[in-house]
Amino acid sequence: MKNISLIILSVLSGLLLWLSWPVFNTTIMIFVAFIPLLYAGDFVKTKAHFFYLSLVTTLIWNIGATWWVINSTEFAVAAFLCNALLMSIPLLGYYVFNKKYGVLTGSIAFIAFWMSFEYLHLSWQLSWPWLTLGNVFASHSDYILWYSYTGVAGGTLWVLVTNLVLKYIFTECVGGGKENKHFSKILLLGVMLIVMPVVISNIIFSNSKEPVSKNQQQVLIVQPNIDPYQKFDGSSFNKQMDILLSLSENNMDSNTALILWPETALSQPIAQQDLKSSGYYTKVFDFLHRHPKVSLQTGIDCFVLYSKEATKTARKSPEGQFYDAFNSAVVLKDKKEVSFYNKSKLVPGVETLPTYLKFLSSVFEKFGGTSGGYGMDTAASVFKIDSTGLTTAPIICYESIYGEYVSTYVDKGANLLTIMTNDGWWGNTPGYKQHLEYARLRAIENNVYVIRSANTGISAVIDNNGKVLNTKPWDKADVIKTTIPVRNFPKTFYTTHGDYLFKIAAFITLVLLIFNMITVVKNRMNKA
Repeated sequence: MKNISLIILSVLSGLLLWLSWPVFNTTIMIFVAFIPLLYAGDFVKTKAHFFYLSLVTTLIWNIGATWWVINSTEFAVAAFLCNALLMSIPLLGYYVFNKKYGVLTGSIAFIAFWMSFEYLHLSWQLSWPWLTLGNVFASHSDYILWYSYTGVAGGTLWVLVTNLVLKYIFTECVGGGKENKHFSKILLLGVMLIVMPVVISNIIFSNSKEPVSKNQQQVLIVQPNIDPYQKFDGSSFNKQMDILLSLSENNMDSNTALILWPETALSQPIAQQDLKSSGYYTKVFDFLHRHPKVSLQTGIDCFVLYSKEATKTARKSPEGQFYDAFNSAVVLKDKKEVSFYNKSKLVPGVETLPTYLKFLSSVFEKFGGTSGGYGMDTAASVFKIDSTGLTTAPIICYESIYGEYVSTYVDKGANLLTIMTNDGWWGNTPGYKQHLEYARLRAIENNVYVIRSANTGISAVIDNNGKVLNTKPWDKADVIKTTIPVRNFPKTFYTTHGDYLFKIAAFITLVLLIFNMITVVKNRMNKA
């Protein structure tokens, strides 16, 4: 096959991956997206050539699906390339094992290596799991109710296995393999792989009975629509507070138990220990004093002062005072102690810099990143909303794309996922829409409701089956008043066991790499 044909095939795979991604309505393309690239691999002679083709595919996918990141930071250009390079490594591993050990071992390697890469991207300091393959079905919650057993790893496995089987069918057709006596069975298997998970999902839905909860609590979700590039300007601080308080006061009633404001709604940086005593938020505490039954959960920009360099992320002020800056969540109620949670999953290059890249601090700052980074909590924590039966999971922005991490909130007793975000950095692009869709996955995985307050939109209410019940449009100041059933269902299999499929894949990857190393050593010894 000519080189231009191989390039066309790699480009086609990239386009299919991109066009299958939310918010396009062509999700089904994901089941054939890898086939052109894998087919090209059958004709490539060298590892370097296949790596180049893989890089073309993954770069198109990254740019097409996440181009909007560049609206918030120029660092995105480097991120596209780095992520494409990382994605190309498991694909290269598939090529090597397929050529060296045959189709079966190569196929196992393809699944294990790719899933191990996704697991790494959920775990390390340069984490960026936005393009985890299982996320592709976020807009189709009715396909994937079985995520309550597998999480997004099950969706990734579904995609990879289906692509491999359909690629084999395609290769057999091209090579005249339809005469193979097993061809019809393999073709049936390919169809079943696509259809059966959807059927299973619908069976789960039809057998799930929504119990009537006697305890119903009214919540108010506020979407203030404040320009994210101006909200940290101190000159507009009082106006921002007036918008948030006016939307809350004018739309609540005597039944309102919880008000949810978005990420960093309290945008004036303040020491956590001074929140109540400082005059910055007098209006907020006056509001709560007028409504003593209401709890307010909100994002806040804050810091903690230290007498010495107490943490690895501590900064030093011009006055010589050590401190940690935090992107936090807080629950406030009249005459109650303040509860804080500090964001744990920070955005690489923007909110934090990996320790092994500290030497590039000046480069990251030049492209809109941070060298100092934020402080963070080491684990999730929950907020018990006084006298309501609600226990909320204070999920801040980027954290909502981490399935296993979100499940730890539920494992600690949360019965309502509360997402506070500020998606306006990206403008009116697919970014904020994808972020909303991913929230539906967390509802399914843990069988709980999600409420989402987004500064500029899209705020939403999502039920435990991932169905969006109510939203407010982008770029509009508005509120959602809704009633949430307070329930404590048994924990789902996924809540209890987390990303076990990714961990199994990582184990298989280790076995394959050891097997390959032993084989290489034996071959060299035989030649000697």
